[in-house]
Amino acid sequence: MKYFRLFLKKLLRYLLKPISFLPALVMMYVIFNFSTQNGDVSGQLSGTVTTDLVELCGHIFDRQWDAQQIFYYAGLLEHYVRKAAHVTEYFLLAVTVAFPLYVYRLRGWKLVLSAGLFCMGFACLDEWHQSFVPGRTPALRDVFIDTAGSLAGIYVTRIVCWIGRKTIFRPLCADHLTKKPPSPGEGSQSNAGRPAQELSEDAFPFGSRLPRA
Repeated sequence: MKYFRLFLKKLLRYLLKPISFLPALVMMYVIFNFSTQNGDVSGQLSGTVTTDLVELCGHIFDRQWDAQQIFYYAGLLEHYVRKAAHVTEYFLLAVTVAFPLYVYRLRGWKLVLSAGLFCMGFACLDEWHQSFVPGRTPALRDVFIDTAGSLAGIYVTRIVCWIGRKTIFRPLCADHLTKKPPSPGEGSQSNAGRPAQELSEDAFPFGSRLPRA
């Protein structure tokens, strides 16, 4: 039973780690799908979203705006809403890319460089793809905006993972290391012949052992 549990832990670890890239693939598909919309469809979508936001703000702040005022404010804000959408898309893409890389023990500047270059490269490909879509034009400025959103997502991921290491995995590691040692015949029977790697994997079966500082 003990070896069966160890086998299941290893199996889950090797299955779940590659699956951690699945959200990044989904996010890439979502961005690509938005880029395939022609200029009219994309403009109508952003206009609708901006109008809904203006109406929502009017209700929240109790502003009795008529349709003409709503249309006016929506026209002023639509450009910024579109750019905010760019930042949000690539923020989420960076999170979904950086977290799996973190799981695979990429840390520090290597994580920032790898995830940042990937997201920036995808942003360049996305703008190049838009050059073939009717009514859409590529813009280098959008690449910089997308990259800024990506860097924000990468650093947020690093902060969240660092907090997780300090508040979740470090106590688990401490409990495992300070566990009461087995009695003299029990330890030789349970752990005899087991390599140190397997013993450490019992405490952190999903590759989440406390990484190097």
